[in-house]
Amino acid sequence: MQRTGSGVNFARYALGEMTILALRDGHVDMPPSRLRQEGDRPFGTDLPASVQLVGGKLRLSVNAFLVIARGRHILIDTGAGNAWEPSMGLLPAALEEAGVAREAIGTVAFTHTHLDHVAGLVAADGTESFPPATRLLVPEAELPLFRRSGRLARFRARCTGFAPGFELAEGITALAAHGHEVGHTAFEVTSGGETLLIWGDIVHVPSMQFSRPELTWEFDADQAQARAARREMLARAARPGCCVAGAHLDFPGIGSVAAEGEGYAFTPL
Repeated sequence: MQRTGSGVNFARYALGEMTILALRDGHVDMPPSRLRQEGDRPFGTDLPASVQLVGGKLRLSVNAFLVIARGRHILIDTGAGNAWEPSMGLLPAALEEAGVAREAIGTVAFTHTHLDHVAGLVAADGTESFPPATRLLVPEAELPLFRRSGRLARFRARCTGFAPGFELAEGITALAAHGHEVGHTAFEVTSGGETLLIWGDIVHVPSMQFSRPELTWEFDADQAQARAARREMLARAARPGCCVAGAHLDFPGIGSVAAEGEGYAFTPL
């Protein structure tokens, strides 16, 4: 996998015959107590000095990813739009900077239904961000969560559930990664002997959770299951020829994973 271009809010990569775009939606700052040790214990003064804070808070990138394969544009997650902090909502600008018309996106698929992954379906002016999108794919177990959102009411009839093993397109397969949310899903993208795991919220704090994958996140729906999913995805990502793309890895959020001691190490691509 090789970077072929970049800007302020996007980075373009070649994956075999496919093109991958990392798109910046922005960032969100969270208190360090969101990161949890086993037993659901928050960190206090024992937070390692290696964890960099901004104004006393953890800064999480918010990224989305576009897969272009055989002329089809498949967007994985949509960012938060204007539904959360003003530091988010850059996805439309990122697409414009990358030279991709929003009208070109025919499929939008979600790793899960948290606000910073689905709310960007609605543009800041209240219109649809991707009006021609004929497929809105939601993890089947989270369809009730998606349909409960008032902001997304107009999309209820258009969203379709999918289960692990579902093929979004040739070379793009959904993988179960449940735990952070009941239907949390990763997408394995393969082309030309190369693999990219677009894994959503498997890792929130890269400076800690790669080396200590037992650490969880306060908003994990099932912390034990999220921990197990992270270990499974890290082991999968450490295979030769595989890279990962993470929603909360430091932008552009793409790199490689290698086993290191009892944990793993992440190297940005």
